[in-house]
Amino acid sequence: MAKCALVTGVTGQDGAYLSQFLLDKGYEVHGVIRRSSHRGVEDHRLRWLGISGKVHLHDADLIDLSSLLRTVQDVQPDEIYNLAAQSYVASSWRQPILTANVTATGVTNMLEAMRLGAPGARFYQASSSEMYGLIQEPMQSEKTPFYPRSPYAVAKLYGHWITVNYRESFGLHASSGILFNHESPLRGVEFVTRKVTHGVAGIKLGLAKELRLGNIDAKRDWGHARDYVRAMWLMLQQETPDDYVVATGVTTTVRDMCRIAFDHAGLDMDKYLIIDPAFYRPAEVDVLLGDSSKARRVLGWEPQINLDQMIREMVDADLERLRREAAV
Repeated sequence: MAKCALVTGVTGQDGAYLSQFLLDKGYEVHGVIRRSSHRGVEDHRLRWLGISGKVHLHDADLIDLSSLLRTVQDVQPDEIYNLAAQSYVASSWRQPILTANVTATGVTNMLEAMRLGAPGARFYQASSSEMYGLIQEPMQSEKTPFYPRSPYAVAKLYGHWITVNYRESFGLHASSGILFNHESPLRGVEFVTRKVTHGVAGIKLGLAKELRLGNIDAKRDWGHARDYVRAMWLMLQQETPDDYVVATGVTTTVRDMCRIAFDHAGLDMDKYLIIDPAFYRPAEVDVLLGDSSKARRVLGWEPQINLDQMIREMVDADLERLRREAAV
């Protein structure tokens, strides 16, 4: 019989790529979606990948335990991937309570729904490299101390440790992936990589005259979401649950990432890029660089798509989107 997976955050970047990956492996895929006044457009990422009609969608919310428990009981999944969150760091300063309720407490709700409704399932929690914040070691591994620098990172840290606690307290097969930055054409435009590629595409097509960014000297370890969802799945195939850093091991400045995008579009970055202090964070995370040696050793995982390939793919996708919109 085909395995059954339940994915929260199924309409987000990671949820869409994970659903496609699982469907290709023969899974029956169910997804949790929040009730929205924009019904009919929330699955645009699934439609972009051509899998919208293949994923079974259920109305539920991370802050509503009853809806999660009902969904888990109905679906009886073999695997649960908790990818839903208020995941935009900048918004977490403006909406700290919402971020805590969804990104932190919501993990407990999902774990509790699994414990009560499908205790034999395997659980994946999407932890984040933002938990390292003010880095305590040059490369961050599973053993590096955390120092979160945003309400989002603090909430993610709670979600990470409550997953460990449920694993140790109740014997659940619950693993966390401490994922470093991972991007794709499906990334939201509020995130810096997509803001850059969308902005570059707009300039190339004459729809914009400039690109405004904040701290372009910040360094990040960027990978492709397709590679990272594969790591999620590998974690749940292990006999013993555990926590893993997933990263490329290469750090790049926002400035150099921008240059890749501008160069691919045949544009001079220095003519269009403007530094705007309005986009600086209240507390900046200057450098993130992941040590994924454990994931490579235990899971047999390694990234297959490099930063240059990813940014070029994202620019091309944004050019295609903007050309389609202009033709409508």
